[in-house]
Amino acid sequence: MLAIPDHLLDATPISEAECRREVALLLYTRGLPPGKAAEFAQISKQAFDALLASRDIPLPYDVDDLEQDLATLRALC
Repeated sequence: MLAIPDHLLDATPISEAECRREVALLLYTRGLPPGKAAEFAQISKQAFDALLASRDIPLPYDVDDLEQDLATLRALC
């Protein structure tokens, strides 16, 4: 459990929710999986992906993801 004293949050111009998102972004850049980072930030995976994009942080996407997307597209056509 991570506890940030209220007096420290009160001394900053950000809310608790914004602080959670900032810590989640830091943890993600240090290797935390995006789903777990979204969970820590208490936002959806889609919202976390959008947050990553808004900060120009690359989204996780590898060859396996591409192959799955291509298989999905083939199945739809």
